[in-house]
Amino acid sequence: MLRDLQTPTVIEYPASDGEPIAETGVHVKAIIAIVSMLWAYFRHRKDVYIGGDMFWYYEEGSPHKRLAPDVFVAFGVTTAERRSWLMWEEQKVPEVVFEITSRSTRAEDLGSKKGLYEWLGVKEYFLFDPLDEYLRPRLQGFRLVNGLYQAISATGSEVASDFLGLSLYAEADKLRFHVPQTGAPLPLPDEEADARAAAEAEVARLREELARFRGEGQ
Repeated sequence: MLRDLQTPTVIEYPASDGEPIAETGVHVKAIIAIVSMLWAYFRHRKDVYIGGDMFWYYEEGSPHKRLAPDVFVAFGVTTAERRSWLMWEEQKVPEVVFEITSRSTRAEDLGSKKGLYEWLGVKEYFLFDPLDEYLRPRLQGFRLVNGLYQAISATGSEVASDFLGLSLYAEADKLRFHVPQTGAPLPLPDEEADARAAAEAEVARLREELARFRGEGQ
């Protein structure tokens, strides 16, 4: 007697839902700046992964159980690119999450998302309101203590991240970082490009001077 063999159901975990990365250009630029600065800062480490606007699936077999953090940082994993973060494959929860918040997302960012990040075990959760629409102060951080989020006390206008080893502060509509030991800020992408262009111009000037000096000495 032949027995019907059922084909195993293949569950898909989409990498995109076709929605825009963020609601305004200011929010998009803030996300890109955070990813760029952190990527540059940790570029020499092979155990840090930085994700931006990536689906994070937290229960195998349930593709509707997902998050899409604006930015997250995971330690102790490879830097290999992923289409999505599948928690059962990675076998870990990212340590740090950033949400670039707005008046229209406040209920999620301060409510359901915050609660889910807390439940999943995200060690640090940061909220930044680039347009200064509602959040007071507009940069806030929370750290997991005994399974519950506690507000991170600010030092002046700065909030420290223990896991990143950086201090965070707001500057206009950008979230900035600096290294506490040196006080040096991490350069924004355009600042880094400007510094590179200035350095290349200075090298070209010095080469011209050297060539002229050699010519005059002959």
